Amino acid sequence: MELTGAQILVETLIEQGVDTVFGYPGGQVLHIYDALYGAKNRLRHILSCHEQGAAHMADGYARSTGRTGVVISTSGPGATNLVTGIATAYLDSVPMVAVTGNVPTHLIGRDSFQEVDITGVTMPITKHNFIVKDISELADTLRRAFVIAESGRPGPVLVDIPKDIQTARHTFFSKAPQQPAPLKPKSKALNAAVRLIKQAKRPFIYAGGGVVSAGASALMQFLADKIESPVGTSIMGLTAIPHDHPLFTGMLGMHGQFAASKAISEADVILAMGCRFSDRVTGNKEEFAPGARIVHFDIDDAEIGKNVDCAVGVAGDIRESLSYLLDALPNQPHPRWRQYVETLKSQNPSPEMGNGIHPKALVEAVYKTAGKNAIIATDVGQHQMWTAQYYPFTRPRSFITSGGLGTMGFGMGAAIGAAVGNPDRRVVLFTGDGSFHMNMNELATAVSYGLPVVVIVMNNGALGMVRQWQKLFFHERYSHTTLHRATDYVKLADAMGAAGYRMESPDQIASVLNMAFSAGGPAVIDCRVDIDEMVLPMIPPDGSVNNIILN
Repeated sequence: MELTGAQILVETLIEQGVDTVFGYPGGQVLHIYDALYGAKNRLRHILSCHEQGAAHMADGYARSTGRTGVVISTSGPGATNLVTGIATAYLDSVPMVAVTGNVPTHLIGRDSFQEVDITGVTMPITKHNFIVKDISELADTLRRAFVIAESGRPGPVLVDIPKDIQTARHTFFSKAPQQPAPLKPKSKALNAAVRLIKQAKRPFIYAGGGVVSAGASALMQFLADKIESPVGTSIMGLTAIPHDHPLFTGMLGMHGQFAASKAISEADVILAMGCRFSDRVTGNKEEFAPGARIVHFDIDDAEIGKNVDCAVGVAGDIRESLSYLLDALPNQPHPRWRQYVETLKSQNPSPEMGNGIHPKALVEAVYKTAGKNAIIATDVGQHQMWTAQYYPFTRPRSFITSGGLGTMGFGMGAAIGAAVGNPDRRVVLFTGDGSFHMNMNELATAVSYGLPVVVIVMNNGALGMVRQWQKLFFHERYSHTTLHRATDYVKLADAMGAAGYRMESPDQIASVLNMAFSAGGPAVIDCRVDIDEMVLPMIPPDGSVNNIILN
């Protein structure tokens, strides 16, 4: 059948299994939005307050469902407003397809109204991007975009569609979506890994976000049990293993658990799975696990050996690698090593609660109220680390956070995307007063669609994490981190149509949470936290576990 380019876009999205798109209309996508109107019974559109929010919604949708998120914006400022959201998805390997409109092809390069070279702008932060200048190539270009976004190491792809391509007509034939084939690891590398693991006396599994995105959590746990290896995760890998698994030591890195950081530093073989050895995990690379031989498993060959040297590199689908290891390895108990790690876990410091609302008490109370099925989103800062440290995650894809780019303002949009993609699950957003101010406009979106997101603002009146660094490393010179804002979050929630609550003392935690979770729609809790509450443990920048600050 012959369709316009805008209609071809919509039909191809539906063909690819897309049920929801996020976006904001504008002059150069009017034809696309008209086509969306014609398909409104087959394709849901969520209207954000800002294009950045829409990009974070598509991201949160993708992280929580495992399906590719789709965002649409107009040209110029609409397209550039997507950039932070695209970069966030790129750094955390999230599958996303961003569709932008552009001026007609004959006006490109003439500084036309709202013209931006968005493919040039986003080249460093996308897996690939396209500008479509031939209507006959539109459908197949979109199909390629989905394959690229989903195959190998996932990531965002941008497709720029000039206005005249949206109005041109061409014959459209639907095709079955192409399923990316798994990248098989080489048996030579796997056999080398097996030999090294058999020699291990003190093995340690370091699981990253790649384990979660590959759906390999169960296989990784089977391996840990088989070789009796402690497991630590990056912040992106947190939900790869239940919090109460006996071999789980906690999160690694700058604000990780003492036991995890100490155990990996004393391991003789590290099995690094779907991770990139970020500086926030390794600290000083010269002092990171100095006696360990590293086996690095990753879908992206470029990551192997990029940040740390490894004895064996295994490039390929982590599920294929884990299946091979489980077949090839015998049961390998390490009772002395396990007992030693249990001793380390017993030494994990407990925070001093004080008289005010302590983040640990708050986070644990949220878990009791929200239940095991909840999806937890965060912004970036102290509240993010407290959530990572204290929330007892039990299911993969239940923690939505910006790990690589560290995007303040990510949380509200991401929580909405997760709520849209998982209508049967409760979504909670932990944010700070600094982060929430960056994208709190999207609370209006949650209200418009009746999404029961509970927003918990850990309000300490400061940019808490930056202030913590100023306290520890800059002689308490608090330069522009005390906010002095008079925002009344209860009134703000009421003005936007949400429920608002204030929590000022520990004895209010349970009652306020119960009211917020019973509100039936979006709710905001202004939770007062002491301005000098710190995230501990902390390994100083470029430090090691030998420099860890415990209290």
